[in-house]
Amino acid sequence: MSADKPQAQPVTIKKYANRRLYNTGTSAYVTLEDLASMVKTGEDFVVFDAKSGEDITRSVLTQIIFEQESKGGQSLLPITFLRQLIRFYGDSMQMLVPSYLEFTIDKLTHEQGKFRDQMMSAPLAANPIFNSLEEQTRKNMAMFNQALAMFSPFGGTGMPLVPETSEPPAPAPEKNDIDDMKRQLDELQKKIEGLSRKP
Repeated sequence: MSADKPQAQPVTIKKYANRRLYNTGTSAYVTLEDLASMVKTGEDFVVFDAKSGEDITRSVLTQIIFEQESKGGQSLLPITFLRQLIRFYGDSMQMLVPSYLEFTIDKLTHEQGKFRDQMMSAPLAANPIFNSLEEQTRKNMAMFNQALAMFSPFGGTGMPLVPETSEPPAPAPEKNDIDDMKRQLDELQKKIEGLSRKP
């Protein structure tokens, strides 16, 4: 049995004071558009400030999103979503938002093949994809609430931590989905326990 192929190390990108980005892997200057193409092809990278050595990958990825959103016809983030996201900053729920968003986009990524097939097989007006997405969102919220309810720091009030829709409750998640959620929320649990120990 052959050994697993080692995971490739992320490409290092350096950002200089003149805002130029340098790809150390190709020894060439790149643009945000080049980095966006790397993300789309699955090529991982990290960005460091050339002077301070600080990891600024998050801010650069945010800049890429801003640039993509500025292009006509390519907007992914509805204004309502952006307003709601801003409201979470400084809120007591802020620590839960990243894990929930990551979990939701991960589920969408795994289902994208099925959604693409549905988009191709039916006219837009009668396409079941929109109902499927709505149903998937309800399932995600139910699974997320059920997984978080397993952790004692949230108490046993039975109140959902993520707002439910007015629709009927989604069917109970399957066991393997719950196991996935447990693994994905391990890090979140550690963060919460760390916060509870702080004076």
